[in-house]
Amino acid sequence: MSKRILWLAPIVGAFAATAVQAAEPIKIGFVTTLTTPASIIGKQMVKGVEIALDHIGHKMGGRDVKVLFEDDAINPKQGKQKTDKLLKKDKVDIMTGYIWSHVLAASAPSVLKAGKIFVSANAGYSAYAGKKCHKNFFNMSWENGESARAMGALLNRDGIKKLYVLAPNYAAGKDITNGVVSTFKGKIVGKELTGMKQYDWSAELAKIRASGADAVWIFYPGAWGPKFLTQYEQAGMYKKFPLYNNYSVDNMTLPFYQNKAKLKGILGSFHTIQWSPDQPNPTNKRFVADYKKKFKAYPSHFSAQSYEAIMLIKSGADAVGGNMKDVDGMRAAMEKLDFPPLRDKFKFGRNHYPIQNYYSRKVVVDKDGVWTTKLDELVLKDHETPHAKDCKL
Repeated sequence: MSKRILWLAPIVGAFAATAVQAAEPIKIGFVTTLTTPASIIGKQMVKGVEIALDHIGHKMGGRDVKVLFEDDAINPKQGKQKTDKLLKKDKVDIMTGYIWSHVLAASAPSVLKAGKIFVSANAGYSAYAGKKCHKNFFNMSWENGESARAMGALLNRDGIKKLYVLAPNYAAGKDITNGVVSTFKGKIVGKELTGMKQYDWSAELAKIRASGADAVWIFYPGAWGPKFLTQYEQAGMYKKFPLYNNYSVDNMTLPFYQNKAKLKGILGSFHTIQWSPDQPNPTNKRFVADYKKKFKAYPSHFSAQSYEAIMLIKSGADAVGGNMKDVDGMRAAMEKLDFPPLRDKFKFGRNHYPIQNYYSRKVVVDKDGVWTTKLDELVLKDHETPHAKDCKL
């Protein structure tokens, strides 16, 4: 074999490897909840991914894209098993999804140890915003306590002096409750962290009646929300105890509240969050219009965040020409947030958590008689989680 042939061999091999890679789809692992009553959230996330893939033509970095969905069933052990399957058997290039902080906590170490990028589309586990921050970990929602810190500011605005708080007893429930408590200037007259399988709050409602509270705040996402709010309204609680919430009333649950439960008590109620369907920018208008056309409903923040997670991954894949093995290049591109978001323009902190605006959002009736949410006012501007100070990146 001539020296020229020997010299060309590595180049030919590199071109061949590139061609093979280009022919294969980019594989994105997506873990969410597809069974149990909480599958209502997981399905919202899947729908957000579908709209994102439609908008990008199912391509990133010049390659086709395939999203592999797996079900965690709100179980950390199962979530880790599904994550490991996607990494080892399906050999995905990158991981995203994740609703629950305790599932994320069990799963993320496998992804990060494998040298892959992990993008949390929803779970805002506080540990990864601080001491456990990692160069390959990105969050596209919030640190768990952030919207709740905005809620504390909203409660102060509304003159609430005595507050009763309730949330499920798991990582996010604790983080979000702590968020409200950290900024609320009044007195907490009752605090309940209820069981993960609890769907009857008669005992807690009796305690609220006896508490002397000015208002009640709850964090009951997914299937908990409709059940709690139904019992709250049936018990006639709204008249004496105005209800505030985080992640319990949104565009995912409003169709049920309007058409089945007919819970008129939530009309005019407030919550705090970083995004709304009426966010006035072209990207969001297109997303909401296409979502409503395809699914005949308003999108929720779960859908919006999943959409943005796919767009974040695309920004990284595009920057490296589809070479998903170039993790350093992808990370550097993703840190720039070089795509138009659905929410207000924001940036990442050094911990790769958003520094962003938080709004109060009001439950209203649209021109077609459909219950939805509307931006009320800016509560926190360019807000960063206080856990960022503990990140050493």
